[in-house]
Amino acid sequence: MAETLALMFLERARINPDIVMQYSKDTNNVFQPTTYRELVEEVGALAAGLQGIGLARGDKIGLISDNRKEWLMCDLAILGLGAADVPRGCDATEGELSYILSWSECAITILENEKQLSKIVTRKAEIPGLNKVVMFDAASPEALKTAKAAGLEMYTFAEIFEAGKKKRATSPGEYEAEAAKGKRSDIATIIYTSGTTGEPKGVMLTHGNFLYQTEVLPTIVDFKAGDIWLSVLPVWHSFERILQYVIVSMSDTIAYSKPIGAIMLPDFQTIKPQWMASVPRIWESVKDGIFKSIRQAGGSKKALFGFFVGIGESFAYFRNMLLGRLPNFGNRIRILDIIVPIVPLILLAPLRGLGEVLIFKKIKGKLGGKFKAGVSGGGAMPASVDVFFDAIGVQVLEGYGLTETAPVLALRPQRTPVMGTVGPAIEGTELKILDDAGKDVGRCHKGVVYAKGPQVMAGYYKKPEMTAKVLGSDGWLNTGDLGMLTTAGFLKLTGRAKDTIVLLGGENIEPLPIEQRICDSQYIKQAVVLGQDQHFLAALVVPDQDYITTWAKENNIPIVDYEALLAQPEVKELIDYEINQAVNQKTGFKSFERIFRFELLKDPFEVGKELSAKQEVKRHAVAEIYKHKIAKLFKN
Repeated sequence: MAETLALMFLERARINPDIVMQYSKDTNNVFQPTTYRELVEEVGALAAGLQGIGLARGDKIGLISDNRKEWLMCDLAILGLGAADVPRGCDATEGELSYILSWSECAITILENEKQLSKIVTRKAEIPGLNKVVMFDAASPEALKTAKAAGLEMYTFAEIFEAGKKKRATSPGEYEAEAAKGKRSDIATIIYTSGTTGEPKGVMLTHGNFLYQTEVLPTIVDFKAGDIWLSVLPVWHSFERILQYVIVSMSDTIAYSKPIGAIMLPDFQTIKPQWMASVPRIWESVKDGIFKSIRQAGGSKKALFGFFVGIGESFAYFRNMLLGRLPNFGNRIRILDIIVPIVPLILLAPLRGLGEVLIFKKIKGKLGGKFKAGVSGGGAMPASVDVFFDAIGVQVLEGYGLTETAPVLALRPQRTPVMGTVGPAIEGTELKILDDAGKDVGRCHKGVVYAKGPQVMAGYYKKPEMTAKVLGSDGWLNTGDLGMLTTAGFLKLTGRAKDTIVLLGGENIEPLPIEQRICDSQYIKQAVVLGQDQHFLAALVVPDQDYITTWAKENNIPIVDYEALLAQPEVKELIDYEINQAVNQKTGFKSFERIFRFELLKDPFEVGKELSAKQEVKRHAVAEIYKHKIAKLFKN
């Protein structure tokens, strides 16, 4: 196998030069292709241009941009030259960027647009080592003047690229020769954690961390050369990074889209991808979009949809039971799982077939007609979403990992999936479950997940003490996640150790399962459970505005404006009913896990504010932003 990611890219381009590597939209919003052969020339030219402004082996280069064609060009150019990129998205704040670029000692940074430049200039005094900036999009004369006055040398991406093309024309093969000097142990990137738990930490990931996964993941999922992936995740994040490298390793194609229904669904029709990887919230929004469309249609269509989805869920459950696809924590008897589902499957099969023709085939058609499977990571998939896609015949493979593991530790196998789990550890990786005393509890018992494997990070950049807290000298990484292994070694996640709420009575509560169950309600979009050091649990709840407004109209509730509507006692009674129906002893929760009080929030949580780039709740941010509302919830 190739020694570095850049060498892997060059190798695949030699083997399949004419396969399309990227589909990116032009100024007219039309997808334009770039082949592997073309991308090699573009990357080689860009690398030559970056060398011309001083980029050298071992440097750290800021790369602040959202998804676009030029991002991968920059990544491969930087890696081929033996440098490491320090990426972040455009949602990063001034403080985050100044901290990241300063701590990483970036002398050069690449920025997407003028807005990012403004953030840098504002905090330039905090980034004394930064002296050169390359802009993807042109900045105004005023912005350039201000940047130069702050001591920055300004370049456009176009001029760097054109200068590099001229150099490559006279000295071909320099990029390839430089890439050949790289080693598997070289640092490829420093990705700063999203800050869900406070100060960002720079995770150092090597070429080897990523390459190991490009070798193993294709043995779990049926990737084929030339398959198309629809890309909707932030490209700088470790989940999307490994996907791009897997795409390269398989000579596949990436098409850049956005996680917005009005953009993503038309792109499905245009590109007809075989794969899409995303975080649970996006799969949840796809499901919600389907339900919303059916609800608006109303009448017999709504009734038929509800009926056949119910049939599909029942059929899928019994099928999974027969095939051994239900998680076994020592409480299942295999012979019964084979005998029990036979009659129900015989009875349900004709109705499931009819549902496929009338309903499910049309839904799957919206995914372009060639879709094989989705991959979900970056958080636990709500059970209701997992069950829904399984019911309609759209396979979603849930995986698990961390930025610190580049990121994949486990993945639900495409051929032998077990519902409700993230699959077994990928080949060459070990997982174990430890209790609070550090004892290995084995299978079928809950504890903290520890991982060991070739994808585990080199450490946190310039933070050896923090590295030592999570990564032992024996190579075992404390993931901070709670989980348990089935009898077959498949991992089920149950929460975050650091998210555990401890009530004054000493009860330990995992908020995530409660939040997921609450959000199964069509009237509730988001929820955060609270209660640390309190007598009871409470919650901040973001209702689904469309469903709440429709319900109010149907029930003749006066609507002055949405904020006033949320204050109506009828609405509060509805949400209270929905929460109590979701979380009670009949649904598997303990009495102390009930939600006793809640506060309705008008505005949904936003990425960069209450949510991380993976759309996970930043609990410390929520606690700060809504501290006054939270205080009222627990006031006697």
